Amino acid sequence: MMTASPSACIELKEGAHIAKCVLMPGDPLRAKYIAEHYLERPVLFNDVRNMLGYTGLYEGREISVMGSGMGVPSMGLYVHELFNFFGVEAVIRVGSAGALQDSVRVRDVVVAMSASTNSAYVSAYDLPGVPAPTADYGLLEAAVAAARELGVAADVGSVYTSDFFYHPDHEVNQKARAMGMLAVEMETAGLYLAAMANRKRALSLLTISDHVFTGEALSAIERQDSFHEMMEIALKTAVRSGCC
Repeated sequence: MMTASPSACIELKEGAHIAKCVLMPGDPLRAKYIAEHYLERPVLFNDVRNMLGYTGLYEGREISVMGSGMGVPSMGLYVHELFNFFGVEAVIRVGSAGALQDSVRVRDVVVAMSASTNSAYVSAYDLPGVPAPTADYGLLEAAVAAARELGVAADVGSVYTSDFFYHPDHEVNQKARAMGMLAVEMETAGLYLAAMANRKRALSLLTISDHVFTGEALSAIERQDSFHEMMEIALKTAVRSGCC
């Protein structure tokens, strides 16, 4: 018998299940790639709306991977359901971002300590003032240690989560840069808010695929190599932090 979420966006296939820790790229086809290349004995647990999700083993530990879609609302929907209806305790986003600072270079991995945002999603939590979407420190600490061990350049700091890929205010990236934000992307704040509201754990790891101000960008092969580095950090983080 299949188990479906109230939205029917996640329908757990018969005999399948979801691990306590889920890695979430935006692209569901990237989730399929991760499952096939990094996990042992991956089993498809969801394919509703082609938002593919798999559960398999890494170093003998059970880990799931599932697409989140693009933007805060999509991320928020899926992680809310994973946290509340399927027993998930931790989510690690594995995505891409555009660098804002001169010190952040393409191929670097950004470990998002916090995420400012222009998304109205924040207002739904009705907290006086503005919530500060923040990573789980245990996951963040494990990721930094894993990056150091692997010899991967990791930049730790705040990022900017935007609802716009093409923002009508052409100065918005300059404003985020002036406040010291490392990179711009579209999902991290939604993930952190959902985790905080549900008392769960979350971390966002971002491969820098391009630089907003210099125009530098990775080739297809370089993106693939950098993605592998981020995935190794994410998998080691999941194991060492005890979330799987």
